[in-house]
Amino acid sequence: MTNAQWFLLVGGLLLARGLMASLLKHLPVTPAIVYLLVGLLVGPTVLNVFHFNPLKESALLETLTEVVVLISLFSAGVKMPTPVNFARWRAPVLLATVSMAASVGLITAFALYFLDLPLGAGVLLGAILAPTDPVLATDVQTRHPDDRDQLRFTLTCEAGMNDGSAFPFVMLGLGLLGLHDLGDAGQRWVLVDVLWATVAGIAIGVTAGVALAHVGHKLRGHPPQHALMNDFLGLGLIGVVYGQSVSVDAWGFLAVFFAGVALRQTELKLIGAAPSLSGTAANAGSGAPAPAGSAAAASEVVLAGAPSVAAHQPQVDPAATISARSLVFKEHLERLSELLLVLLIGGTLFASSWSLRAVALALFLFVVVRPFSVLLGLAGTGTSWRIRGLVGWFGVRGIGSLYYLMYAIQHGLPEPLALEFIELTLIVVTLSIFVHGISVKPLMARFWKNRRPMAGP
Repeated sequence: MTNAQWFLLVGGLLLARGLMASLLKHLPVTPAIVYLLVGLLVGPTVLNVFHFNPLKESALLETLTEVVVLISLFSAGVKMPTPVNFARWRAPVLLATVSMAASVGLITAFALYFLDLPLGAGVLLGAILAPTDPVLATDVQTRHPDDRDQLRFTLTCEAGMNDGSAFPFVMLGLGLLGLHDLGDAGQRWVLVDVLWATVAGIAIGVTAGVALAHVGHKLRGHPPQHALMNDFLGLGLIGVVYGQSVSVDAWGFLAVFFAGVALRQTELKLIGAAPSLSGTAANAGSGAPAPAGSAAAASEVVLAGAPSVAAHQPQVDPAATISARSLVFKEHLERLSELLLVLLIGGTLFASSWSLRAVALALFLFVVVRPFSVLLGLAGTGTSWRIRGLVGWFGVRGIGSLYYLMYAIQHGLPEPLALEFIELTLIVVTLSIFVHGISVKPLMARFWKNRRPMAGP
């Protein structure tokens, strides 16, 4: 496919997406399904106009997916409601730890007994497929910083954390394959890959987010007042936090998510404007679909629902913060990235890619692994059975899984195993886009009829 043809294809899709935003919003399926169908049409499955080879382009695809996941994680962190407390975060933390471990274990068992893979490969495959995706799950995620819906909060917060909590299992799988040093009896893996990398990642993210919030608040609110380039600040925070985390062997995905959380929470505390549960904000958080440009709408919602600012505080509204202003740009980047990467996924698949092994793995993941791991993780939390059922179904797999796969390939995964993992992962992601993309809108609409907003602080 020539450069001119690429520009025509992507440009045409962007024009169609922009002109038909209202139509796509009312379709019973997600936009990702449309992108995937276009990719399948122009790819080797149908017309064979182009073919994207993920093995040969693994370095490029690793970088692309890495950047997209980072932007999505930051956006998810910014949209976390305030304040952060244990009671509210207990369920997603359990999903990102207990459910994550259970998912990796079940997929490993399937790989050992049904796919005839060695233990290290099974653990690595489990780590690749276990985390839910923060990029393709926008229809079931928190829509803006004042969204109080319990289901969306749980899914968003889980996706924000489990992209980091999956990394220790990736390293364990690579270690069992002889591609990473686990230390004597796994000591290095426990101390460095699990404990240090997790704690350090969270600490770096929180520290950087708090620091930027204070600097931005001081520059914006005290004379001489400075005009801030919020988009640059948001992207800069992502880059600095991630780069610093990687340089000290901490999990950068966790760091970026918690940087977004800390930035938003600190900014709201500094201006004395915790989100209100009344008026427009409560209606927005109740589950009603947000209009196009949800981040922009969120700014209006937060501003309308914010309490009055104390006399001694600078006159800065919640919609004028770094976190709120940069969120609009981040969501636009997410949509563009989703279009390009899902198009590439469609362009990787041949008709022969649909093996019984891959389809069986996908069904096992959707029907057994995800529901069981969610029930195990949420046992004893008091979460309603309706929410447990929907959380157990909406375990969308996507761009995050592609990143972990490319990461493993770049770290020496043998080519025969890499080719098998590519086939398995792409079929799982493709089926997830179709199955979850078809069911998300009807199920969420039914859930909203009897919604229960999260309790306030």
